[in-house]
Amino acid sequence: MAAEAFKRATGLSSSGSSDASSLAFSKSNVDRIVSRLSLMRGAALKMGQMLSIQDNKLLSPEIETIFRRVQDSANYMPQWQLESVLHKELGQDWLSRFSSFDMIPIAAASIGQVHKAQLITGEHVAVKVQYPGVADSIASDLANLKSLLLVGNLLPRGLYLDNTIRVAQLELGWECDYLREAQASDRFAESIARAGIRGFHVPKVFHDHTTARVLTSEFVDGVPMDKTASLDQQSRNRLGDRLFRLCLSELFTFRFMQTDPNWSNFLYDAKRDRINLIDFGASREFPKAFTDDYLRLLHASSIRDRDGCIHWSRKLGFLTGFESETMNNAHVTSLQNLSRPFMADAEATYDFSNASELASQVRSAIPVMLRERLTPPPDESYSLHRKLSGCFLLCTHLRAQIPCKSIFQDTFRAYRFDNIEG
Repeated sequence: MAAEAFKRATGLSSSGSSDASSLAFSKSNVDRIVSRLSLMRGAALKMGQMLSIQDNKLLSPEIETIFRRVQDSANYMPQWQLESVLHKELGQDWLSRFSSFDMIPIAAASIGQVHKAQLITGEHVAVKVQYPGVADSIASDLANLKSLLLVGNLLPRGLYLDNTIRVAQLELGWECDYLREAQASDRFAESIARAGIRGFHVPKVFHDHTTARVLTSEFVDGVPMDKTASLDQQSRNRLGDRLFRLCLSELFTFRFMQTDPNWSNFLYDAKRDRINLIDFGASREFPKAFTDDYLRLLHASSIRDRDGCIHWSRKLGFLTGFESETMNNAHVTSLQNLSRPFMADAEATYDFSNASELASQVRSAIPVMLRERLTPPPDESYSLHRKLSGCFLLCTHLRAQIPCKSIFQDTFRAYRFDNIEG
């Protein structure tokens, strides 16, 4: 019912013919689809993120255009609705909790908007307020998105859309729970402090002003990391080095990762020379058994151990053991391309300004893997590969020169495996 209602509202046909597909993505229908999806930005952007992992090669140009326009859209709550949410979450006297509160949002996220305010105790804060109804409509929004993506048979075989939607629903549920995000923020700050990692800052959460739908945290200054590409080479190297080390620490030291690589979640404060980390809604823990085997997989790839790559990929669930030789070869080649910055025979310093060729080679294996794949990837890999891809893309944007090989080797030597290798 939801799928049919969505088709009628957007003018999409259920015939699935090529003519119907062309008509479905006419300019007028695209405008209607964007307008409709803008009301469900959380689900739309999550699916676009999971299907493309910041690379549009998997999606048709029509679908990519729709997701990009939805991402650029900004549907702010009218003031009466904003006040209604704050009243419900923080109490009738919510405004008395603040000495000032700017009703005009400074930013719009996929499931909420952010306001600048000041507590009566003097602290300047960012208040994230969730759009009403977002959490309750996740399932229906994703069902509508599935209908859209299947119209005209535009998605290639091998994406395992139902599995992607199932994982998206789980992750969106996490992101809609601001109490969970507050706990994740605290945990991440403690993990960084315990590990003695410098150059980062996690804003303090004000728990007395936080609920499941409103999150209040310390306001921090800074520019998104993509705006730092004009810095001198030494500064870009330093920032890229920090981010690469943090990414490996999240996975193999904390086993707790902030998996949304949006560049606006990394704000560089040049005065303090620190990166402010925000938005922990997509944070997740990784089981020790998973990180044990995943690190072994990366190590096997880094030393060009093809048999090891196949073995650990099967153990993790990337392969079943019944794949064609073509699929196995494409899978191993893709792994080794991704591992190139820290391969055992790589240069001591990897220059990410040359990584565009690497990205092209990684993409070239995608059609084969989509065609030959026998199983969806493990659930953990959706968010993990989103973060790893985002980290590599950011280092490439910075044109950073990083000693990736030694950083990875130090990580491998320091890691303590629990399970028996085999």
